[in-house]
Amino acid sequence: MAASAIVVVGETDTRSVLMTSPTVTIESSSSVAKRNLPDEAREALLGWFRPRRHAYAWRRGRNRDPWAVLVSEVMLQQTQAARVEPIYSSFLTRFPSPAALAAASRAEVVWAWAGLGYQRRAVALHAAARMIVDEHGGHVPGDPRTLRVLPGVGPYTAAAVGSIAYGVPVAAVDTNVRRIVARVGHGAEPDEVGEARLAMEAGTWLDPREPGGWNEAMMDLGREHCRTLPRCGGCPLRPCCRFAGLGRVGRPSSSRQQRFEGSNRQARGRVVAVLRERTAAATLSQLVRFTGIGDDHVAAAIDGLVADGLAERTAAGRFRLPR
Repeated sequence: MAASAIVVVGETDTRSVLMTSPTVTIESSSSVAKRNLPDEAREALLGWFRPRRHAYAWRRGRNRDPWAVLVSEVMLQQTQAARVEPIYSSFLTRFPSPAALAAASRAEVVWAWAGLGYQRRAVALHAAARMIVDEHGGHVPGDPRTLRVLPGVGPYTAAAVGSIAYGVPVAAVDTNVRRIVARVGHGAEPDEVGEARLAMEAGTWLDPREPGGWNEAMMDLGREHCRTLPRCGGCPLRPCCRFAGLGRVGRPSSSRQQRFEGSNRQARGRVVAVLRERTAAATLSQLVRFTGIGDDHVAAAIDGLVADGLAERTAAGRFRLPR
């Protein structure tokens, strides 16, 4: 791998940034070379991606603008693309620049975020916009290290924005990308190889001619084919995939997703929805009545929302979205 290439690991990774340089050696160069993607496989992946290049609103026209890329990447955190697209377009129309979002109230931002969930991301993006205005003259920075200082921007998002918007040769490595590299290069699941090794090898795969497009192709491949239980039919990397060659079929995820029904996340979402529709602050009893959730759940939800800055308590003890 060239010394200037950068590997950035995903948001949920315990590591921050793994930089490769001539003085850093994880395994021998011959071993890494064996894991590199063959040219024919590289071309197959890019050919598969080409018709998908403009599949989403954030990949079209002015949406390659750094601000638009940052908005889309924050929205796509933990949210399916199909849910993001209609809200993304309206959000960007309302807040077409960091300055526009920075000038808005938090209530306006949370209202515009409706339907995406995980409202902390809206608050973080709002704070990031203000930092961009205050410290970067209203321009989204291109250096992944600088991007990572912004609220709500982890290493994967920083790599995605840097590569897609500015062409920085940085590999964005998340859970899906580690899975692809582990299966294709090693015939293994990612927990059988090791994150640092997979991150380095993902960097050797990166196409420096078009790093943003390469990262998007890998994202889409993980979304469409190399899932927890893979869908190998039609996968452009299947001919060279060691995992498929060994006849392995994947295994269900060992992590159990929290049940949404009856969860605190559901309660928070309902409380925010009620506050969003009201012009006046609501009492706790009104929130209980309008959400249809028990007193204890609503109380816990509103306490958390206030602590996170997503709601505020008035002097009269009522609740509203922050001004």
